[in-house]
Amino acid sequence: MKTIGILGGMSAASTALYYEALNRGARERLGGLHSAELLIRSLDFAGIERMQAAGDWEAAGRLLNREARALQAGGAALLMLATNTMHKLAEPMMAGVSIPFLHIADATAAAIRAAGLSRPGLMATAYTMEQSFYTDRLRAAGLSPMLPGPEDRATTHRIIYDELCRDVIRDDSRAAYEDIAMRLAKRGADCLILGCTEVGMLLHAGNVPMPVFDTVQVHCAAALDMALDLAPAE
Repeated sequence: MKTIGILGGMSAASTALYYEALNRGARERLGGLHSAELLIRSLDFAGIERMQAAGDWEAAGRLLNREARALQAGGAALLMLATNTMHKLAEPMMAGVSIPFLHIADATAAAIRAAGLSRPGLMATAYTMEQSFYTDRLRAAGLSPMLPGPEDRATTHRIIYDELCRDVIRDDSRAAYEDIAMRLAKRGADCLILGCTEVGMLLHAGNVPMPVFDTVQVHCAAALDMALDLAPAE
């Protein structure tokens, strides 16, 4: 297996999910005592969140680019960004970086299309839901994403930043997320994208009334496919 470079810490809670999913996936595929070859750069999310809130995406892009270059210099053979929202900066992040980059929206869209579905509901941060960088990528793949209403978008965003990114799990927030998912299903969504890497802390196939695509799990499975395909034949 080639080394997977993970640019994470946005938040630390989701990066821990990536670490667990990649190692579990490597063990399931390769057996025995195998685990994933990983190089992780985990950033301080407080600084990133301040840049997001201030709209200083240019500074955030420079920061991600510096870290992506460091991961390549450290020996990563491919790169993944362990957050949906910061894929807004995928292009500036990869400037001057030559290793392959696995875009989370592309991996998710491919999984949805492979399942024969096309109208995903999207629950994510306000940045991911309301800006075009993510939904345009889904549309380019032939999907018709559906967003929650304004109040539901605000609730989804608040729970992510005020609770999930801080490792706070609340039953009332889980119920609120379940209600939002139900409303998307009633409007015609045929599946649900857990479009923030923390949303899977509350929602899963057992409490959502339609197929669920957890972007952490989808992203990690695709990364393992790439890492094993990049590995030389024995």
